[in-house]
Amino acid sequence: MSPPVAPPGWSRWLVPPAALSVHLSIGQAYAWSVFKPPLESALGLSGTQSALPFQLGIVMLGLSAAFGGTLVERKGPRWAMTVALICFSSGFLLSALGASLDQYWLIVFGYGFVGGIGLGIGYISPVSTLIKWFPDRPGMATGIAIMGFGGGALIASPWSAQMLESFGGDSSGIALAFLVHGLSYAVFMLLGVLLVRVPRHAPGARGTARQAPTGPQVSANQALRTPQFWCLWIVLCMNVTAGIGILEKAAPMITDFFADTSTPVSVTAAAGFVALLSAANMAGRIGWSSTSDLIGRKNIYRVYLGVGALMYALIALLGDSSKPLFVLCALVILSFYGGGFATVPAYLKDLFGTYQVGAIHGRLLTAWSTAGVLGPLIVNWIADRQEEAGRHGASLYGLSFVIMIGLLVVGFVANELIRPVDPRHHVPAPKEAARVERQQSESA
Repeated sequence: MSPPVAPPGWSRWLVPPAALSVHLSIGQAYAWSVFKPPLESALGLSGTQSALPFQLGIVMLGLSAAFGGTLVERKGPRWAMTVALICFSSGFLLSALGASLDQYWLIVFGYGFVGGIGLGIGYISPVSTLIKWFPDRPGMATGIAIMGFGGGALIASPWSAQMLESFGGDSSGIALAFLVHGLSYAVFMLLGVLLVRVPRHAPGARGTARQAPTGPQVSANQALRTPQFWCLWIVLCMNVTAGIGILEKAAPMITDFFADTSTPVSVTAAAGFVALLSAANMAGRIGWSSTSDLIGRKNIYRVYLGVGALMYALIALLGDSSKPLFVLCALVILSFYGGGFATVPAYLKDLFGTYQVGAIHGRLLTAWSTAGVLGPLIVNWIADRQEEAGRHGASLYGLSFVIMIGLLVVGFVANELIRPVDPRHHVPAPKEAARVERQQSESA
C-alpha cells in the first residue's frame, strides 16, 4: 500500500482529523481502570493482576513503535493506520472471547499483546506526516493529533461504564462490552485510513513549497549513539511513569482515598474522575505542546517535571483532607503527562531534524514501554502490600507518591543535561543521506 499523495490544493488541515480518528480510538487504553474492578470481581484477580493487559499493551506499544518506526516511515501513514486498525480491533475481539470463556490469559494476550501492537503502530502513524505538513508549528501539529490519544478515555470511560452497567459486570457482560468496543473502533479508525494524505512537497507556513530542511539532520541509527537521545529517553520515561501510575489505577485510587470520609466516592463518580483525567491529559497535549513552540522544549519540560513533583508532594501530604485539592493536583499531573508526549516529537525535531524523525520517535517510545511497567507496578504492588498489612485509604499510596517525586527529580536532571547534537552525528549531505536511507531500507 503506497502512501497516498495529496492532490494540488489539498488542505493540510484535513490531516489532523485523520490522525485524531486513530488516536481517539487507541486512546481507549487510558480508560482501562474502568474494567479493573469488574474483572477483579468476576475472575478473582488482584490489582496487580488486573493491570497486566494494560501494562503489556504499553510495553508492546513501545516495542512495536521502535521496531516498526522505519517501516512506517517507508510505507507511509495509510499502511500504518490500517495495521493499527486490524490489530487494535482484533485485540478487543480476542479479549471478548477470553472473557466469555473465563480465560484471563486470552484477555492479556488479546488486549495487551495484539492490541498493544495496534497501539504502537497507530500512535506513530501520523507523527512524521504531521511534522512535514506543519514545519512552522510542529508542537501544535503533533499536539492536535496526540491529544486524541489522551482524550480517548474521555469518551471511552463513561461509555465503558455505561456498557458495564447495562450488560452487567460479570464475564458475559464484560465480553459483550469488549465486542462492542472492537467493532466500533474498527469503523471509526477506517475514517482516518481513508482521509490521510502525504504532502507532494514540504509545505511552508501557508502550504506553499519551501526549500529543503536546514539545520541538524540525524539518522535513526545515529541518533541512538548520541547522549541527547538517552537523556530524552530518561526524561520521557520518568514523566510517563509519574503520570501513568495515577492513570492506570485512577478509579480505585480516588475511591480508596476518600473511603473513610463522610463523602465517599461512588463508582459513577470514580468513572467521572477518569474522564476528567482524560480531559486534562488531552488539554495538556495541545495546550502545553503549543506553549513549547513559544518558550522552548527544555523550558516546558522543566515545568512538567518540577511542578509535577510539587503536585505529587501536595497529594501525599494533603490529598485525603480535600477532595478538590486531590482532583486538582491529579489533573495538573495528567496535563503534564499528556503534554510530555505531545512535545517530545517537536523536541526530537529540534535535536535531530525531520530526517527519519518518525523512526527516532518510535525508538524513543521504548521509554513508554518501560514506564508502562514501572508506573502501574509501583502503585499496584505497594498498594497490595499495604492492604495485606491492614492499611487502607490514602495510606495505601503514600510510599508510591514519594517514589514518583524522586523519579521526576531524576527526569529534571536529565533534561538539564540535554545539549545540541554534535555535528559529527549529522547526515553529511542530501546525496549521502539518500544513500544511507537506501542502505537502511535494503537491510530492513
